[in-house]
Amino acid sequence: MKILVTIPHFFKQEQNAKYGSQRNPQPRIEALSNSILSLQQLFGKPQLMIKVGERITIPANTLSNSTLDIVICTTDTNHLINQLPLPQDLFKHNRTNAEPVLLGFECHKILQENIDKYDYYCYLEDDLIIRDANFFTKLNWFNNVTDFHKLLLPNRYELSLNQYTGKCYIDGDLLPRVTASFQNVNDEPELKGQVMNNVVIFRRALNPHSGCFFLTNEQMKYWINKDYFLDRKTDFIGPLESAATLGIMKSFKIYKPAPESANFLEIHHLGTAFMCLLGSVVKVGNN
Repeated sequence: MKILVTIPHFFKQEQNAKYGSQRNPQPRIEALSNSILSLQQLFGKPQLMIKVGERITIPANTLSNSTLDIVICTTDTNHLINQLPLPQDLFKHNRTNAEPVLLGFECHKILQENIDKYDYYCYLEDDLIIRDANFFTKLNWFNNVTDFHKLLLPNRYELSLNQYTGKCYIDGDLLPRVTASFQNVNDEPELKGQVMNNVVIFRRALNPHSGCFFLTNEQMKYWINKDYFLDRKTDFIGPLESAATLGIMKSFKIYKPAPESANFLEIHHLGTAFMCLLGSVVKVGNN
């Protein structure tokens, strides 16, 4: 399996910052470094097992071999690439002159330019980390039992041990009116499957944003032939959310694992920006 991952990355420290990409650089360095490392460790670099008795290694996980290319898109000099504590050969650096908030669309261009070369075309915000070695195996299963018009996205989560929880999924339902002009969630609203004797439930997402997407070659070809591909419209919440979500929401029926089976497909959002809201802005329910 050949995987192409594109990551928009921007950093410029500012007063009264609205986004994490404008505040302290260290969390951004940590997030992007961890994202790249996890991708390479799980899906890029060869994996080994030590035969202790003979003191040699043998290949491991060869039944699910994959190759990986990572492209990080930046604009001007507003980035932290040179401060990453990583070998530079783990990724390719694509320099652009794009407006910072529109960097995600530069990633879309990279995906388009590489059509028919990969099995998966991926977009990942620079603070997201895949920690599941079976992530693409699960996507393959879903894609094999459904049709290409259905797109499965992961649930984003944050981790922090506090008085309420140790793990919180941060992209629960939006009010229906927010996405009503882009999608009809009543069209095939729920799917069910069985994996390793466990029932898994998938529902059309009232909040289709995950900060990422993972398209097959067939899905990518379908999307780039739409007249709105690369139109750079920002009608869904804002430019960052639109780059990650608007085009795919208009092209596919987006599903996520339902809360009952939320961890079937998930992705770690580094930090506690949402968990910090528990008990204040966000009421902690008992349901």
